Amino acid sequence: MKISVTTYSFHGLISEDKLGMKGVIAKIKEFGADAIEYSLADRPHDEYMEYAKRANALAGEAGIDSACFAVGADFLNGSGGNLKDEIKRVQGLVDVAEALGVKVMRHDTAYGFAPSVRSARSFDCALPRIIEGCREVTKYAEQKGIVTCTENHGYFAQDAERVEKIIAGVAEDNFGSLVDFGNFLCADGDPAKSVGLLAQYARHAHAKDFYYKPGYLDDPGAMWFQTRGGNYLKGAIIGHGVVPVKQCLRLLKKSGYEGFVTVEYEGHEDTLTGIKVGIDNLKRFMSEI
Repeated sequence: MKISVTTYSFHGLISEDKLGMKGVIAKIKEFGADAIEYSLADRPHDEYMEYAKRANALAGEAGIDSACFAVGADFLNGSGGNLKDEIKRVQGLVDVAEALGVKVMRHDTAYGFAPSVRSARSFDCALPRIIEGCREVTKYAEQKGIVTCTENHGYFAQDAERVEKIIAGVAEDNFGSLVDFGNFLCADGDPAKSVGLLAQYARHAHAKDFYYKPGYLDDPGAMWFQTRGGNYLKGAIIGHGVVPVKQCLRLLKKSGYEGFVTVEYEGHEDTLTGIKVGIDNLKRFMSEI
């Protein structure tokens, strides 16, 4: 397994008046990671394509790989609730992924605790519509040599069991899971148990860590957010929180996964320090499994 870093980890530093894309890529190289994962702000399609080509060129000049492109998608309520329009929009982002030079694109499927689409408030009721969206996107991406995957993300489709239902329903070899170690906690799932279930479908992975407080304790206030079950989480440097990162890595390795593991830092310490310490800890964990 190799280490990548998502641009999302850099928070506001990716803006051109700060590090910019060139500076972010330079930091990833300096910190000893192997690749960059792109999580970029939405922009008009033509502008997106030009930005993607420039980012790909900068990564190549720096000698790092372009690992993955992470995009938003909502096959229940996106594009005004028009599924065909949302599919077409996400297929357009596959073109951006191609320009970025990545071989993996991650997209969401739905957001929120209970989507507002009529007759689709329960997960099983919404599942056929989600499956259709994922299948049409991955068929388009396969023509371009790009694998697609969905992440355990967004509350509604965050449980490992729900992600597995989506993958089984899509039933395409080109489609699988982005396994985010920490995100299972957002749906009150056990990270190791969940990774053990989804590792066989892994096309990409995120290493993420959280601090945790049970919901029966007082609200800790700023910088914390609540899980679906009302517990409290706060972003942490990889290795500092409660997520069993090394155990999750071991489970991925056991499944035969040889792809990238992306550092996704959501902590509140100094951004560059948080990323660098996370990379160092992730390297150490990988060497010990």
